[in-house]
Amino acid sequence: MRRFRPRAAFLAAALASSCALHEARAADDAAPAACARPQTQAAAREDHSAQWAIVRDEFYSQDQGSRIMPLAWMRALKTTDGRPFLEDGLARYFYLPNPVSPANPEGLPVGFHVSGTSGARFVGVTCAACHTREISVGGETRRIDGGPALADFQRFLVDLDEAALRVLRDPAAFAVFAPEALGVPDPDAVDVETLRLDLAAWSGRYHALISRALDGVTWGRGRLDAVSMIFNRLTGLDLGEDPTRLIADNIHRAGAPTRYPFLWNAARQDKTQWPGFADNGSDILGLPRNLGEVLGVFAAFEPAKSPALHPLLQYDYLSKNSANFDGLAKLERWMRLIDPPKWPFGPLDAALVEKGAGLFESRCAQCHGEAPGQTQFPNVKTWRTCLADVGTDRAEYLVLTRRANPGALEGAQIPGLVQPLAPDAFAVDVLAVATLGSILQNHLRETLQNPLALLPRLRSGNLPPSLDGLQGAFRSIQHIKELSKGFDQPATKFPYEARVLYGIWAAAPYLHNGSVASLDDLLKPAAQRRASFSVGPAYDVEKVGLAETQPDGATTLTTTGCEDVLSGDSRCGHEYGTDLDDADRRALIEYLKQL
Repeated sequence: MRRFRPRAAFLAAALASSCALHEARAADDAAPAACARPQTQAAAREDHSAQWAIVRDEFYSQDQGSRIMPLAWMRALKTTDGRPFLEDGLARYFYLPNPVSPANPEGLPVGFHVSGTSGARFVGVTCAACHTREISVGGETRRIDGGPALADFQRFLVDLDEAALRVLRDPAAFAVFAPEALGVPDPDAVDVETLRLDLAAWSGRYHALISRALDGVTWGRGRLDAVSMIFNRLTGLDLGEDPTRLIADNIHRAGAPTRYPFLWNAARQDKTQWPGFADNGSDILGLPRNLGEVLGVFAAFEPAKSPALHPLLQYDYLSKNSANFDGLAKLERWMRLIDPPKWPFGPLDAALVEKGAGLFESRCAQCHGEAPGQTQFPNVKTWRTCLADVGTDRAEYLVLTRRANPGALEGAQIPGLVQPLAPDAFAVDVLAVATLGSILQNHLRETLQNPLALLPRLRSGNLPPSLDGLQGAFRSIQHIKELSKGFDQPATKFPYEARVLYGIWAAAPYLHNGSVASLDDLLKPAAQRRASFSVGPAYDVEKVGLAETQPDGATTLTTTGCEDVLSGDSRCGHEYGTDLDDADRRALIEYLKQL
């Protein structure tokens, strides 16, 4: 019983799965018939703890190609009260401390890294920023590697925008900033003016993104509208005309936040992303997912038409692309070493666990139990991922129907996989071309293969072994786009993936949008779930989820009910187990603790 979904990420693939769509709505407590599970024995769990301990520090700081801002600039920026922006290690945004080490020489928090040469070092983010958390019970705090983070990424993004604007708008502030950013006490006037122009250029693009995407939006701690931000970053900042590359009209409100997923067993599921639209389970399928994510967290990417040098793809996707393919491969390998966390808060009631096991098998296992999934190249065994419409919030599906001006990529295509991009392309197609074009060009560069020799294989779908499986990452783009035609039709279904539940006790809040505070709440009808709750590290070990009382710094999530399932914050849906009495609900929760 386990599943997959790394942090927000790439967008394209199989909404049509063996689990298909849910035929019964949430009011029916029977599991979706389409997710029927074959009776198989769960595999024995592997223990990767020794291997994980070796790579953990590197995972926390591995460069994947993100380039948010030059390190010297971020060091020189100030908070509203005049303190250095990096002074507290970004703890005010609830990023976790990460001591100075060979992997983290700057002492940045978990999930942040520095890359580049000494003269051009950039701060970026990596997987661990969104997929590492801490849980507190009775004054004791435990680190959960791979768990959904409780950081406030939106506040970090907004504060960074405002810090840069203050420097540009206030000559006195810039006079303080310039010597620190340039690293000399009395910088040359030409260097100061160059710095001003460079910061203004960076801020113009960044402010366009933040002001358009986040105005009137509240993600709060532990949530992010990753799909919108990937679309916004790529189509809004990378594909316009020089010098800014900006296409502001492609940037839209990022109002469909989802909870960060947990990473343990992530690579075993045969589908990924909350709507389950991407095939998953092999390294090559992980690459477009991870590459799309890097584009969303500020990778440098400036594709350009170049038919003479790149006759197969007609475009150059790599010359101005900061994605670190080696780093992405390492992160995917290391992610497989993160085991589900074991319940650490005292012994469990064996009788309740046994009773709960029966309840789980009869009520939950059909969607959330471990069962064989698609076999991925090269003969990689996966777990089946059930996709079901259980009446939950639909806002993420609105994002998937978004269109964009492809700018520099207008007319670009991936032969055999993605048709030429029209002036009003689906954003998911633009992302598909950007990621797959980068992957194919990198493949050709590494293998020294004749580009035109690959063309017939692309058109026939007969990819070489090193790329086999990529068809799965894109085969249902058309299915996703059909939503734009039928979104308002009563028959339209909006399925989300059902994860295998190992380690689920450590993943609160629940549902794809983090709208339910605890497992106890989830096993009640939507109308009886907490409509508003604080998000922070304090845990309730009885209800298994976020405690009602949180320490300072908690944000409050106010949800909507079933009257508004397009709010992005609806707690509606997944009304399974809601008929259990208190004793049975407690038994099921006790069983879920030990998964």
